[in-house]
Amino acid sequence: MLPFESLPMQACGKGLNWLEGVKVLDLTTSVAGPVATMLLADLGADVIKVERPGGGDDTRHWGPPNLDGESLWFLSANRNKRSVVLNFIDSAGRRVLNQLVEGADVVVVNSILRTQKKLMIDYESMVKINPKLVFVSITGFGLTGDRANWTCYDLIAEGYSGVMDLTGEHDSAPQKIGAPAADMLAAVDAAYATIGALFDAKRTGRSHKLDISLVGSMTRFLSPRIMSYLGTGEVPRRSGGTDSVIAVYQAFDTVDYPITLGLGNNSIWKRFWNVLGYPEKADDPSRESNANRREQRAAIVNEIQGILIDKPRSYWLDLFRGAGIPAGPINSVDQLVADEYFQANGMFYRAPNGSSSVPQVGTAMVLDGSSETLRSLPPRLGQHTREVLQGLGYGQGEIRQLSEAGIVEIL
Repeated sequence: MLPFESLPMQACGKGLNWLEGVKVLDLTTSVAGPVATMLLADLGADVIKVERPGGGDDTRHWGPPNLDGESLWFLSANRNKRSVVLNFIDSAGRRVLNQLVEGADVVVVNSILRTQKKLMIDYESMVKINPKLVFVSITGFGLTGDRANWTCYDLIAEGYSGVMDLTGEHDSAPQKIGAPAADMLAAVDAAYATIGALFDAKRTGRSHKLDISLVGSMTRFLSPRIMSYLGTGEVPRRSGGTDSVIAVYQAFDTVDYPITLGLGNNSIWKRFWNVLGYPEKADDPSRESNANRREQRAAIVNEIQGILIDKPRSYWLDLFRGAGIPAGPINSVDQLVADEYFQANGMFYRAPNGSSSVPQVGTAMVLDGSSETLRSLPPRLGQHTREVLQGLGYGQGEIRQLSEAGIVEIL
């Protein structure tokens, strides 16, 4: 039995209609762009995903891991969309693309500037077709300057931003975050900015050019550490699972599993020692402030570790929660998915797919009391080509001709 087969079942339904009527043309591939358009689709936008002939989105081929022949990476970023396979380099295909642009409210691309211009999917080309368009570009370094044509992946952005230099133990090599963080952050930035642009476009009728970069989004993620450097001149260094500001903010071992513990203010500091039965430590004037405690951090950490190592994780977590002390487990992915809290809040679920089902990770947002945003499963390659062309006014004969010429692919 696979892990997802025990998840709650959620059938495709109406989902949210907040962006109902908004038409999004998704010309992206991989992670950042598809996640951005999925977030818009989750809110009710009609997203048409245009994929290239002969393979489609890159993530369709990022496997294993696969499920029933589909890449699980692809399945993670493409629900609630319609897939069209279209060769828009050909003049006939370009005519179809232009028609899609004419009817769109938003176009999202993630090619570098040079490629955008070559394929005529850049802002200037798009607004000639649709003057009211919200144009969204997601690239590694943005659309201006001498880096506009530099290729980039999440890994590259994490390195540029400084995040990798601050991730890992102090005596270890720099480490990548354990998820495509720059992609995911840029996706959220793109969706957030798009909704703002749509709101303004409704008021003013003017077009918008949104320039989102992986490096920029990842750098903003680091802003507290950057601000600390700018204001002090002290270059932050890797500190592993500890915090550079709060004296006690890190992982500790227990008799079985590790926990995280954050003693972020003086009240929590005192509650912590009182609930452990050491009121004299809570009232120690030499440790009354975070600044004092930072000076004695090593000694304090050793004291705490010596106490926590004697009992299991569950004991300490129950004790600390009851006292209002921030603490939690360090979950592995299997433990995370098995957590009833997340399942109850719609974070993890599966959707019926014929005789099988497909796992999904939700938005983590409860909107108007519901977390159910699923309207349709991630599409098969070209699943909606015929449907979309018919919506543009193409007859069956014209569709067959385009298919025979290799301009489109019909599932």
